[in-house]
Amino acid sequence: MKKLLDIIDPAEEQIVVLSAVSGTTNSLVEISAKLLKEDKQAALSLINALHQKYNEFVVELLPEGDFREQGQEVVNYHFNFLETLVNDLFTPIEEKVVLAQGELLSTTLYHIYLKSIGVPSVLLPALDFMKTDEDNEPDVPYTTKHLQPILDQNKGNKLFITQGFICRNSFGEVDNLRRGGSDYTASLIGAAILAEEVQIWTDIDGMHNNDPRIVKGTKPISQLSFDEAAELAYFGAKILHPQSVFPAQKYKIPVRLLNTMEPSASGTLITNDSEKGKIKSIAAKDGITAIKIQSSRMLLAYGFLRRVFEIFERYKTPIDMITTSEVAVSVTIDFTDNLDKIIEELHDFGSVEVDNDQSIVCVVGDFSAEKHGYAARVLDSIKHIPVRMISYGGSSYNISLLINTADKTEALKSLHNRLFE
Repeated sequence: MKKLLDIIDPAEEQIVVLSAVSGTTNSLVEISAKLLKEDKQAALSLINALHQKYNEFVVELLPEGDFREQGQEVVNYHFNFLETLVNDLFTPIEEKVVLAQGELLSTTLYHIYLKSIGVPSVLLPALDFMKTDEDNEPDVPYTTKHLQPILDQNKGNKLFITQGFICRNSFGEVDNLRRGGSDYTASLIGAAILAEEVQIWTDIDGMHNNDPRIVKGTKPISQLSFDEAAELAYFGAKILHPQSVFPAQKYKIPVRLLNTMEPSASGTLITNDSEKGKIKSIAAKDGITAIKIQSSRMLLAYGFLRRVFEIFERYKTPIDMITTSEVAVSVTIDFTDNLDKIIEELHDFGSVEVDNDQSIVCVVGDFSAEKHGYAARVLDSIKHIPVRMISYGGSSYNISLLINTADKTEALKSLHNRLFE
């Protein structure tokens, strides 16, 4: 937290979106689970353990005297509140309130820390301007309407601190954005105030051209289009949640991915512009299940695919990839909670085959129709690996391949050698 000023220039106008202190949200999830099970003693024990961690954190963060007392008061206030929930009726509504405590703590403590070192800042309560609508989608016009007046009231101030992840829902209750957390909040705020740029600071120097945990010699990508970044994020690049760039994309706000450990690194800039004639990166997504439905009734029949897709829609199960022939359709899913029920209903259409332990390997770049040979290079790179499905042409930005997870490491290395080395 003290090193944040290495990357924040207090002379620049900016809104800094903070997540909870590392490990806090996981602890709050555990506390909520115990309270939902009415295991009050276990919940209290976890609350006390986390409280003690924050007592130590305050001593480390703030100098002795008034500022440390202020920090201790804030910590005590939040943990006394958590203790009151132990003996009250606990529902999923209270669970959302519990999960919000991490961001409320981190931002208030950082605000006090800045005061203690003489850096002026304004604390913006996200619950005053971040809201989701009836469909649980963020309401950007609402954020603009309610955030801009607060900024106007504090004209002359440069540095604003607010909470990521938390918001209110359409009923006014405390809720959270679920997908993408603080990155998503930053992108939404950037869109709402038409910011010059949204910067997302993580512990890696931008998006890499392959998974650095598996492949040696990967390099950061200097520039990506929003569409390329979304494909990579969806198919396995953990640095970014796919939803988190959509608000910035809609309002044409550049997003820059930067490294907190190496602030001078240039990172990755994401804009509307796409570099032509380039393969950018390779990503992989595990935990995929493939389902193949074969039926002679599909031949020359209209409405068949609609009825198949309706089953997945009924069980709220998104489809990642799809390939079809005249008598068969194959799809992949990564959410398998309702798999047995889905398969049971699909049997009404014909024979059903299911393959587990699959991975989608996604190659992202310029795959527009006029480009010759790129698809051939990709397929040639993995000609020694069995491929279950290929998706090409659905997007101008990627080729997706379904393979056994056991072959993933070899596929990533082989593609890297052929495409980048």
